[in-house]
Amino acid sequence: MTNLPPPAEELRILDWELRQLEARRSQLLQRRAWLLGALRAAGPAGEPPHPAGPPASEATPPSVQNVLLALGGVLLTIAAIAFTVVSWGHLGIGGRSAVLGAVTLTALGVPAVLLSRKLRSTAETVAALGMALTVLDAYALRHLALADVDALGFAAVTSALLAAVWAGYGLLLGALRLPPPTAVATAQLPLILWAGAAGAGTHTMTAALLVTAAFDTALALWASARSVRVTAAVGACALGLWGAASAGWLSAQATDPAGAARAGLLLLFAASIALVTAWRSGRAEAATGAACAAGLLVVAASGGVLRTALPAAWAVPAHLACGIALLAVLRTALPWPVRRGIAGASAAVQAIAVLWAVPVAALALLGPVGWATRAWSGAPSDARDALLVALPTAHPLLAPLVLASVAAVCAVSAGRIGGAGQRAARYGAGILAWSAALALPPALALPYAAGVSVHLLLTAAALIFAVRARSAVTALAASALALASSVSVAFLSLATTAATLGTLAFLTTAFLAACVGLTRRAEPAPGAAALAVCATLTHATALACAVGASWGLRAEHTGLLALAVPALAALVAARVGSHPLALPVEIMAAASGALAISLTAPHAPTLALALGLGGLIASSTALRAERRSVGYAAAVLLVLASWVRLASWDVATPEAYALPVTVPALFIGALRRRRDPEVSSWAAYGPGLAATLLPSLAAAWGDLHWHRPLLLGLAALAVTLVGARYRLRAPLVIGGAVLALAALHELAPYLVQAVGVLPRWLPPALAGLLLLALGATYEQRLRDARRFRNVLNRMH
Repeated sequence: MTNLPPPAEELRILDWELRQLEARRSQLLQRRAWLLGALRAAGPAGEPPHPAGPPASEATPPSVQNVLLALGGVLLTIAAIAFTVVSWGHLGIGGRSAVLGAVTLTALGVPAVLLSRKLRSTAETVAALGMALTVLDAYALRHLALADVDALGFAAVTSALLAAVWAGYGLLLGALRLPPPTAVATAQLPLILWAGAAGAGTHTMTAALLVTAAFDTALALWASARSVRVTAAVGACALGLWGAASAGWLSAQATDPAGAARAGLLLLFAASIALVTAWRSGRAEAATGAACAAGLLVVAASGGVLRTALPAAWAVPAHLACGIALLAVLRTALPWPVRRGIAGASAAVQAIAVLWAVPVAALALLGPVGWATRAWSGAPSDARDALLVALPTAHPLLAPLVLASVAAVCAVSAGRIGGAGQRAARYGAGILAWSAALALPPALALPYAAGVSVHLLLTAAALIFAVRARSAVTALAASALALASSVSVAFLSLATTAATLGTLAFLTTAFLAACVGLTRRAEPAPGAAALAVCATLTHATALACAVGASWGLRAEHTGLLALAVPALAALVAARVGSHPLALPVEIMAAASGALAISLTAPHAPTLALALGLGGLIASSTALRAERRSVGYAAAVLLVLASWVRLASWDVATPEAYALPVTVPALFIGALRRRRDPEVSSWAAYGPGLAATLLPSLAAAWGDLHWHRPLLLGLAALAVTLVGARYRLRAPLVIGGAVLALAALHELAPYLVQAVGVLPRWLPPALAGLLLLALGATYEQRLRDARRFRNVLNRMH
């Protein structure tokens, strides 16, 4: 007898088995998909067999469903529009109202039923159709009963009602995603359309934009649905920027405090929206950006009012004062991202103000360069006229005031922040204070002497700061500022002789003292010390030239006087030895020496003397073991000195120029060979022999007399014999080549005469016989050439 379980128990067992089968089927399908992927990755050899069943679908069921629903909704909407626009006139007023009302209510009600059956996608499509129908209802109402109503006013009311209806509809059917963001997007229109319908002015339109932006901001911050927040954030950004720009334009166009105050209220409203956004934003970056925008809007509002109440030249200082006042927020209990953003707005305002003031400081620094073309033409009336150009502002004093104010803010801020920001604030404070002091004399139109004195004191202060600075970077920055101001005041002092001499003497002494101080620092500052060295020698050279000019010396004699600077520098470099400053001293000595020698160029005897003195200075430097290479420069200078002297005596014999080079070169080569026998004869004797023999050979070929060729031949013969005796390749090759060419020069007239006497067929015949002889003995000649090459290779 078979015992059957109760129906309920049997149904439970069947359901459990079906679930097991379904789970097993899912596992098998997953394994099959993995195997197919592995076979496809293996390439053509591992392609799986085609399944026997139907081909796989190319789209998933949900995507196909969404496409079909979207197409259906679009078609229904088009049909509704066509009915409303085209077929409207075939129905009476009752039929029209009944049809549209019934269709709209049905389209709005069906989504509730579809949602209860979990057909969400279909419900979204039908809801979109219903919302489109509400727009068509409004259109129909406008043409049916309200044809005389203003279009903008009707659109404003309609957009407000539709936004409210769609928002309520979305709240009623909370599962729908489309109505809430659509309602938010539609809510952007009512106030703007209402302002346009009312013929409101720019202020009212701007207020409408900002009120709408405030509404969007509230939704973006407190709405729960993400789609609503995103839509509201986009609207808040677009309309907020539009409204803030419009308010800023109104503030800029205002000509009286009342108009600027009205525009300022709009700017403050926009700033409050941005500040609320920064306060409530959960992201630090967004909060900082919004707070920065709020700070800039507050400065624009308050600065705009001050601009209309003050003279026009005070516009930038007024805005700067408002920007600096923003820093008071740092002492409040606002969140740090908000305070950081407002501080950033203050920094932006200060940067703009500095850019406005920089041209005055730049002219104060670069304007005196024009005195280079009118040196010692007389002192100007004041420091402003000394710039030789007009300042770009009506009230030049405002520029140093702005620079000093920002410098003070940087100095105060440096004590309250740390890290890289502190260093940047300190450097900024120093540079801005230096710029303000540089621009102050022309801004105040101080007397010329007072302007020069202020520049000198500024240079001295920068050098003292460089010597006492704690870090090498700070010392370098201070030295760079001192160098820049010293160059400016050096040009400024060219107005009179006394100012030039006094200024250059002061600068030379100040930078020399700074060099000593920088070398004695506990922490090395090589960059600052190198700058001080360069400035010292530069100003010393300029002082020497100015002294010579003040004594009425000619340019070449002034150049000889200026050679005292590289001579003293060479002594200093020899004294400091291997100190790191030795190299910059020697480089600047070479530069000042080149300048001094160039001044003597118009007078050949003086140029020769200057070149000789330069060679002596270089020779003294080359005595140091680590500066042996300077000996080449010394040799070049001494040779040039002798050549210039010979040229000034109208000496045209090339041997007079070559022998002063040949004898020392051969002597040095012999010493070098004695110390190092492995040195080749080309390196030891080649330059010296070529310096004499080759110019003499060139001169002998153009000489009509027999004395030079004879002496050249004898000298070449002697060199050849010496090379053969001591097995030296360079004397043998050079001497033999010159000897052969000298002999050929002597035989050339006779050869030409013989060729003229011989029959014309004889030279080609002789050339042919020579070629035949060479061809017959080619191998022997080749062996002779190789033997000769081996002999040369065995020589030194």
